[in-house]
Parts: sequence; structure tokens; C-alpha cells
Amino acid sequence: MDTKEWLSKIIIELNETVNFIDDQEAENLVNTIAESTKVFVAGSGRSGFMGKSFAMRMMHMGIESHVIGETTTPNFEKDDLLIIGSGSGETKYLVSIAEKAKKIGGKIAVVTLNPDSTIGNLADLTLKLPGALKDQTESTYKTVQPMGSLFEQTLLLVYDAIILRFMEKKGLNSNNMYGKHANLE
Repeated sequence: MDTKEWLSKIIIELNETVNFIDDQEAENLVNTIAESTKVFVAGSGRSGFMGKSFAMRMMHMGIESHVIGETTTPNFEKDDLLIIGSGSGETKYLVSIAEKAKKIGGKIAVVTLNPDSTIGNLADLTLKLPGALKDQTESTYKTVQPMGSLFEQTLLLVYDAIILRFMEKKGLNSNNMYGKHANLE
């Protein structure tokens, strides 16, 4: 198969993921973001990169958003929201962060393949995404892509869809948001 054929297969898989996403779970996340003082995002590896892009778009909308682990990240408090993107919901570093956030009393949301995971059980709200676990032999969902690629791609697209829903609810558009775009580059 050539690259275009592989790309076509990936796009078909991504298109199919839409049918597995619960609208109410996504809407709960949109509403919780709106109600929070600060929003923090966390993820490991490629999921972490997707989270960083989500934090950037939230900042463009005027939401105080931060990425866990950055040197300028402020303290997490009881009126804040921590959003964790984790396919397995078992990454030790992310479990530790979720446990700390729970002790502080803020809200925790997890976007995951595995709502029954350790992080899923700590979370106040869950958004379940379809996809295969990195070890596809243990997964019921099959994909042509390696490891967690389908989850990570879906994660980015769902984060973008949440941004669009938030924009719709707040009457924002790209022109409003561009005023918060980096201007020293």
C-alpha cells in the first residue's frame, strides 16, 4: 500500500470514532471548563502534546489554562479543573497528579479509553474515547495504526470539537480569539 492508501484508512478510522463518543460526556466537560477558575491539562507522551494544543486554544478563548509540568504553571486550587488525557488511565505520573488534585479538592476530568482505570475512578467526570490500547492484543477495538495513534488523533480532534462547542456557547469566533494569539513571534 502507498502512503495515500494508509492515510485513507486512518481517515476512515477517525470518521468511525465519532459514533462512539457520548455527547453528554463532552457537554459536561464543556460546562465544567466554563465553571472553573483555572484549567490545567496533563498527559504523557503524544497525549501530552495534544493537551498542550488544547491549553493553547483555551488561552486563545480567554480561559486561564496551564500545562502541568511547565515552569510557569501556578498552583492548583479547589475551584480549578484538571483535565488528564490518558489512553490507559494508569500512567503512574498522571495517577500521582490526579491523587494530588483530589486531595486539594479541585475537579478532575479524564479523557480516556478506560473509564474504569485508576484515574477514571478518581475523576469527577469522564469522556470515553474509542481506540486500541498500546498493546492491541488486550484491546477489543482494532486499528491499522500502531500503539496509541488512534486515541491520540481522536483526542486532538475531540479537544478541537470541545473548543468549537465552547466558542458556540460563548459567541466567540476566530477574530475574537486572534487578539489573544502570540504577537512576539
